Amino acid sequence: MADEFRTRLARAKFRAWHRGTREADFTIGGFYDRYHAEWGEAELTWFEHLLEEDDVKILAWAMGSADAPSKYDGEQLTALKKLDFVSI
Repeated sequence: MADEFRTRLARAKFRAWHRGTREADFTIGGFYDRYHAEWGEAELTWFEHLLEEDDVKILAWAMGSADAPSKYDGEQLTALKKLDFVSI
């Protein structure tokens, strides 16, 4: 794994777990923890773009109370909606 990719993963982890609310931290951070080891360039880029969105929007997309923009469609959004990745 290239150093730049590792740095991006570390930055994404920090941003995923420091959202501002506990609910967002568990949802987005938990998603990162569960799936990041499987990510390549495309998946990490998708997640980095997701991190630019407001927490309220991401949580609504994850819970299915709002439709996500089509740019987020795909396997990762489906996994985010499952919410089976938070271990408490």
